[in-house]
Amino acid sequence: MGYNLFSGNLNGIPESGKTVINTINQYSFCVAERDDTFKKALKSSDILLPDGIGIVAAVKSITGYNLKKISGTELHENLLKRMNAQNGRCFYLGSNENTLSKIKNRLTAEYPNIIFETFSPSYKAEFSDEENSEMISAINSFKPDVLFVGMTAPKQEKWIMAHKNEIDAKIICAIGAVFDFFAGTIKRPSQFWINLGLEWFIRLCKEPRRMWVRYVYYGPIFVWALVKEKLTADLNDLPLAYSEETK
Repeated sequence: MGYNLFSGNLNGIPESGKTVINTINQYSFCVAERDDTFKKALKSSDILLPDGIGIVAAVKSITGYNLKKISGTELHENLLKRMNAQNGRCFYLGSNENTLSKIKNRLTAEYPNIIFETFSPSYKAEFSDEENSEMISAINSFKPDVLFVGMTAPKQEKWIMAHKNEIDAKIICAIGAVFDFFAGTIKRPSQFWINLGLEWFIRLCKEPRRMWVRYVYYGPIFVWALVKEKLTADLNDLPLAYSEETK
């Protein structure tokens, strides 16, 4: 399967060149098994964060190695602190005007040194060539250090893969629900539940209609994929790559 999962420190993310950062959890893993374009987008990431207790548990179960979960929220916070210290520039692409307005208010209050811009695209499965050109033009006119994309998976990862060579930004991140968490339109479970590895359960309880497919339907599918992989995997053909730092 060949997923090269990040096991380093977020502070080590390069600030030169162009770096595409995506995340993977049990849901996106299962969807990618049925969507070759999405799978290619995840595999082509410069950095792929293990954003899910299921992924961390899978690596531990199959390889015996400990991998630290790194969420999109942690990535977002790390990059905001970095940009605030450097008078950096960021661009939020995605979500709706209400959420983006709340993001603007919080950025202004908590990260006053960051220069930012936003763009809310049409809510649709696919964009026209004209819409893609409009978004790319808006981004490149602003020239952000970091582009945050929040269109939900797998749409956001596919969009980034299709257009990354046209985008003038140093770091491009697909962070989905982080837009709502940061805006406060959706409340992320407390650190208590996160530390227990039960963030998924609290999100399911709070948003059952939206989350049941992700956790109730795809949960068993992921477990079955893990069981099959554990039965057949050997150290020369691991489903999830790891580094010596995870020992």
